[in-house]
Amino acid sequence: MDGFLKSDYYYDLPEELIAQDPLEDRTSSRLMLIDKKTGKTAHKIFRDIKDYLKSGDVLVLNDTRVIPARLIGEREGTGGQVEVLLLKRKSDSTWETLVKPGKKCKPGQRLVFGGGLLKAEVTETVDDGNRLIRFEYDGIFEEILDKLGEMPLPPYITHKLADKNRYQTVYAKYDGSAAAPTAGLHFTQELLAEIESMGVGIAYVTLHVGLGTFRPVKEDNILDHHMHTEHCIIPEESAKLINDTKKRGGRVICVGTTSTRTVESMADENGMVKDGIMDTDIFIYPGYKFKCVDGLITNFHLPESTLIMLVSALAGRENVLAAYKEAVKERYRFFSFGDACFFADLDEIR
Repeated sequence: MDGFLKSDYYYDLPEELIAQDPLEDRTSSRLMLIDKKTGKTAHKIFRDIKDYLKSGDVLVLNDTRVIPARLIGEREGTGGQVEVLLLKRKSDSTWETLVKPGKKCKPGQRLVFGGGLLKAEVTETVDDGNRLIRFEYDGIFEEILDKLGEMPLPPYITHKLADKNRYQTVYAKYDGSAAAPTAGLHFTQELLAEIESMGVGIAYVTLHVGLGTFRPVKEDNILDHHMHTEHCIIPEESAKLINDTKKRGGRVICVGTTSTRTVESMADENGMVKDGIMDTDIFIYPGYKFKCVDGLITNFHLPESTLIMLVSALAGRENVLAAYKEAVKERYRFFSFGDACFFADLDEIR
């Protein structure tokens, strides 16, 4: 059973190491290099990542864009406050949502936001107690949302975000996420241009991150965990770039667990990815054999989360937990606005 218990992925994290605010300069976060075979580590600054990428590699980035999906309004008639989190668009005006307080928002309940700029009605209760809500508005929904909505920051971030764009990657393009693919927050356009000029390919995929990312694993045996489903896309040109890299013997390096799940969901046994659109509920944990991904740039993840399990599948649970223990000792910053690590075969960590 070793590696299949939730408690096998626990580590002790002092609360003060949870990063509450992004750094002024995206590339100045710290970077821990971790050899995925030996577990050997080294400590760098994120902008040094270019020293560990090679001509002929490809970086895979998730270009999803976070929408300001958190709406604060009131229940019509009572004036009681309600918080609505947009999870998944079902039609032009209907969304699957998470509502607090849920008990007060039964089907038929009317809601008002922004003094009536946006109105809504709860139409149905669905899986996990989520609510389907139909919105009523004049104009363009995205523009109203931009005006009224807040960024849905993870529950462990208690500070208010001064600039919405800091919870957005610089290459974010397609609206649809309830959370940022945070490994990408460390890149600037300048750093990406520098990496590309070295002969490293840049492939964009899209996975719209759902709140299931933050849903804790409740079952003691991780094999009993029900994985959330997310919508992902690999465009034709990205599939070609990834496949050509693989055929030439270059490395496929994913930026973040979302890119990793997208690539592995759409790869065949030979490591070739197909272009297209799908919903994935892939759950990657130790024992999983990676088909396409060779390396991973990611942040430090929550104890006992599906994300630390994914990283452990790539680099070995003992290596990962030892590296995390070292990161705590070295006072790295953890989670969404925290520091990064790069897992790969690093022949010479210098």
